[in-house]
Amino acid sequence: MPQLGLLHGRSWAALLRQLLRPPRVVCIGAVYSHSQVVEAVLTSQLKPHQEKSNFIIKTPKGTRDLSPQQMVVREKILDVIVSCFKRHGAKGLDTPAFELKEMLTEKYGEDSGLIYDLKDQGGELLSLRYDLTVPFARYMAMNKLKKMKRYHVGKVWRRESPTIVQGRYREFCQCDFDIAGEFDPMIPDAECLKIICEILSGLQLGDFLIKVNDRRILDGMFAICGVPESKFHTVCSSIDKLDKISWKDVRHEMVAKKGVAPEVADRIGDYVQCHGGLSLLEQMFQDPRLTQSKQALEGLGDLKLLFEYLTLFGIAEKISFDLSLARGLDYYTGVIYEAVLVQTPAQAEDDLLNVGSVAAGGRYDGLVGMFNPKGHKVPCVGLSIGVERIFSILEQRMKTFGEKIRTTETQVFVATPQKNFLRERLKLIAELWDAGIKAELLYKNNPKLLTQLHYCENMGIPLVVIIGEQELKEGVIKLRSVASREEVAIKRENLVAEIQKRLFES
Repeated sequence: MPQLGLLHGRSWAALLRQLLRPPRVVCIGAVYSHSQVVEAVLTSQLKPHQEKSNFIIKTPKGTRDLSPQQMVVREKILDVIVSCFKRHGAKGLDTPAFELKEMLTEKYGEDSGLIYDLKDQGGELLSLRYDLTVPFARYMAMNKLKKMKRYHVGKVWRRESPTIVQGRYREFCQCDFDIAGEFDPMIPDAECLKIICEILSGLQLGDFLIKVNDRRILDGMFAICGVPESKFHTVCSSIDKLDKISWKDVRHEMVAKKGVAPEVADRIGDYVQCHGGLSLLEQMFQDPRLTQSKQALEGLGDLKLLFEYLTLFGIAEKISFDLSLARGLDYYTGVIYEAVLVQTPAQAEDDLLNVGSVAAGGRYDGLVGMFNPKGHKVPCVGLSIGVERIFSILEQRMKTFGEKIRTTETQVFVATPQKNFLRERLKLIAELWDAGIKAELLYKNNPKLLTQLHYCENMGIPLVVIIGEQELKEGVIKLRSVASREEVAIKRENLVAEIQKRLFES
């Protein structure tokens, strides 16, 4: 056997030691052992990290952490919003934070460039969701659903330039409510506007106005003004900027960048600078040019019906028919709306209130059909609440008025004035937890009583239960009010009932 020639008089043990010896690396003019090579590689990998003396710990641009105090404000906002959604019969839904890229493309018009694409991690091209509406439409089509009333609270991501002071971020929370299904005209649409009114009133943001328009009116207006149909969407995205820039700048963009003829832009300007209520709606019905468009007439008819329902809901005075409202997203097909805060002259210079819309939405009857192989449509209408912008306003107001925010909901603190009472405190707090009472204790064997009482005052905890040798001997617990500092002795077996009674009364 040729392998035996390897021995050359050496023992099997010697050959085995040679085979198991770590390899040596030979470079020009030097020989390095295996351990020396490993050390050199590790050193080279660690060195860059050691040299990052100027490394700054921060959140990515357009994102932020929320402190416990901020989370309290955020949760109160979400509670008002979700409670309203549930009051109107909506079911909860959640979808993945990322979708197949092809599901999101060609749904957002010029805003498609703001979608965050993810690196290919295994054969699927993925993108972070841009909003909650397209994932909802995909869910409806994928599950072959024809009807649903749902709400969804979740984060979305947009690659735009953030304006933190105005509540604009690259990562932010959206709260959506949508009604999908075939129903009689404008009833679901009117309910969506009622929901916006209820939420904004409930959050006590001050006076607000909801602008409404219809994409069919816009398309009809573009057609009679001479805009080629191929440019409807791009002109619409320009009109959508009228709440941020002047008509002069919008006109310049349409003419210089989008190839709209100057006289066409001027005709559009005559319309988009009009806003009012039912009187403007009646005026548009008499417009000889606009009424030439079948699409525009359909939109005007639906808006007239919508105003009838809004009057019955008692919110018509909060609604303004505004021909400048465009909503740049491509998927809208009918009624569109946007809520803004109304500023007094004294507030006009306050950047905080210049946050843009605080709620928006509209009808999108064709979106579900885009995901259906046979193109079967499911009419939908919905709304989205601008949580981050609302949060910015309420947070600043609380700072201005110096409101103190409790970061916990603890109702009772378990304390002792004596040493070696940890076991008794643990047994007592377990009783409270098992009874559904929110309770805390200090994680120390022998904490000082004064330290425990100061903690309660600082955290806003209303009640303290105190157990010591005397209480244990007599079978009672001292119940102390933190605000009044009054103490009473309660029998151990009656403690839970007494605490629950006091909490209910407060």
